Amino acid sequence: MPMFSRLLSAVVLVLGAAALHAQQAALAGRPELYRFVMIQAAPGRLPDLLNLYLQRIPVIAAGGDEAPILIRHSQGDRWDLLVIFPSGSFSEYYSRERTARRETAAKNSGLDGTAYLTQMYDLIAWHEDVFVQGPPLAEVRAYLKDTSLAHLEMMQALAGKRDELIKERQMENTFNTLRGRPATLIFTHEHGAAWDVITLDAWRDWRQYGELQMIPAEVSDAAAKKAGFANADAVGVYMRSLISTHHDTLGPIVKP
Repeated sequence: MPMFSRLLSAVVLVLGAAALHAQQAALAGRPELYRFVMIQAAPGRLPDLLNLYLQRIPVIAAGGDEAPILIRHSQGDRWDLLVIFPSGSFSEYYSRERTARRETAAKNSGLDGTAYLTQMYDLIAWHEDVFVQGPPLAEVRAYLKDTSLAHLEMMQALAGKRDELIKERQMENTFNTLRGRPATLIFTHEHGAAWDVITLDAWRDWRQYGELQMIPAEVSDAAAKKAGFANADAVGVYMRSLISTHHDTLGPIVKP
């Protein structure tokens, strides 16, 4: 191997190890509850649906809830819009006090909950909800800051393979961070739709996302081995040995 390539590989791995330590420290907080809502808009109605959600954000805030995270489809799965509602916990989100404050804010807005839902469902052709456990909200917000593009992977594990799939996702985070790529945020099923694991990684832009092709093969192989894989080519093969269903989506993060 030429001297320059060896030096480049060593630098990338050292920087990756430092980034990995920082990522692990940042994502080690108490898990929180999130509701992921995947929505396919009625034909031609996506702009209206997106505007309805954006207009509702001040009402959500007045009701004491956190503003949702919105991701608009660019390519991949069937949904047009993903809305991530930070919920804290079931007991917090559905407490009597929070529910009352939410209802009051909706009535004061001039569009109560029933009327709002009527408008929303008129704009929707298909939707799917799942509650998941994920990193603390402050860490999710920090992770998404200064990013404009999201990549989501949604997976159903084979029977008996859920825990191993979660571990594989963690190993893949190690692999990616060691070669200078961002770790993903990992969300695990709590209630609702069939997805066992959802991962989200965010990028400054499409150019940063495409820089994968610039990583030397020897760097990827070394990172894969340190993460516990046989080599870089084995990463995807191992993941697919644990799942029955796997959907990907790329799309811009909507800034209110």
